[in-house]
Amino acid sequence: MNKYMMKAMKVAEENLKTNHGGPFGACIIKDGEVVATSSNHVLKNNDPTAHAEIETIREACKKLNTYDLSGCELYTTCYPCPMCLSAILWANIKKVYYGNTKDDAASIGFRDDFIYNYIQKSQDSSILELIALDREQTIKTFQSFSEKQDKTIY
Repeated sequence: MNKYMMKAMKVAEENLKTNHGGPFGACIIKDGEVVATSSNHVLKNNDPTAHAEIETIREACKKLNTYDLSGCELYTTCYPCPMCLSAILWANIKKVYYGNTKDDAASIGFRDDFIYNYIQKSQDSSILELIALDREQTIKTFQSFSEKQDKTIY
């Protein structure tokens, strides 16, 4: 077994004992060194975004003092959900190794499919309503940002 996947799996197994969240673990590597590992903390933190991949990205960013994880690789015990995939992309991680499939996650009760279905159906309002509101006001902040000389785009 790959040593980095084993680290991800071990934190997932430890998490089963704590009931802090689901059976998921992740590990971020840079230049052959472990930067961060974490498990799912949704229940511990009362935070639906506290998936193993997100927690590991947060830890790696703190440790490396950057929001850009270019050059890092992520090992995760399960195919990332849409939220985690987005975070991985935002973090500039270019390679992800995963163990279990999204079908494996569905078989034990995790419901990522409704999000994939929502995305594929072009925002099915029976799942979630997205309603444009007050753009003429909120756009002003974007315009001010556009004019800033000292802005950082990430």
